[in-house]
Parts: sequence; structure tokens; C-alpha cells
Amino acid sequence: MQKQSFSKKILKLLAEKPALVVSEMGHLGPQNALKRSLRGLSESGLVENHYSGQNDYVKLTKAGRRKLHSLSLEQDTTNITPAWDGKWRIALLDLPESRKDEREALRYLLKKAGFVCLKNSVWISPFPYEYLFANIKKDFGLTTELMVFVTDNIDTETRKAFFEMVK
Repeated sequence: MQKQSFSKKILKLLAEKPALVVSEMGHLGPQNALKRSLRGLSESGLVENHYSGQNDYVKLTKAGRRKLHSLSLEQDTTNITPAWDGKWRIALLDLPESRKDEREALRYLLKKAGFVCLKNSVWISPFPYEYLFANIKKDFGLTTELMVFVTDNIDTETRKAFFEMVK
């Protein structure tokens, strides 16, 4: 099994629970491969290691959650309907300069989800990814910093600008 896919499996498993006991993750594969992947994930800042006195635990960091959302956009099984449902998704992103890393990560995810930046912090897409960004808002506590609107009507000039940008 490749190291990267092993790490992806660990991240996906961690997404389902707040933390996991390392010794109970043996079903994923060989112990040495598990240790190497966990060390790599930890060094990358994607997971945190904790010791309770009896067990070693591992849990996702905020960066790990962002990586997990990015991975979900890369999967072939992502829930995109091939036919446009006639609705537009408009995302407003407003994070201050002091949170530049988070802002850049969100911009990256918006681009991966097929959003196009129309003007400064206004992004638009015809793809039904609003559920993903609802989860991202919840995971990162972005109550008003990220807003996603779904509408079936936008003005002609905005629509024209969108199609010009995706050419």
C-alpha cells in the first residue's frame, strides 16, 4: 500500500471520531507503516498526538480538517450532479489579514470546487458544493466570515462575466 493512500485512510478514519487510540488502528495495515504515516501526518501538522497515561491517541488538527475537505474534492465519488440544476452558489469570504493562512486555504478549496472569483471576496459557481462549505463553516467556526447563498437568478452581466472567466 502506498504511504499517501495509507495517510488518506488514517485521515478519513479520524474524520469520523474526535480521537482514536493508536493501538486500535492496527486493522489498517502493518504496524511500521502505521507509525510512519502517523509521524508524517504529525510532522505536517495534520494530526496531534496525545498520551492519556494509558494510551496514545491521535486527533485531527484544523489543518487536517482542511486537508480532508481538499481530499473530498479530489475524489471521483464526490457528489456532483453532471447536469446543472439551474442554481448558482455565491460565496462571500471575509477573513482579515491576520488570518491569511485560513483565507488562502479557503480560496484554494473554493477554486477546487469550481468557484470563480468575481470580485475581491465574492465567488460564484454552478456546482452543488454548498453542503461541503456548510461543513467547513461548522468545522472552523466561520459564522459570518464565510457565507454561501444559493439562488436561481443572477443578473445577465454577472452571468456573462462568469462564463468569460471560465473560458
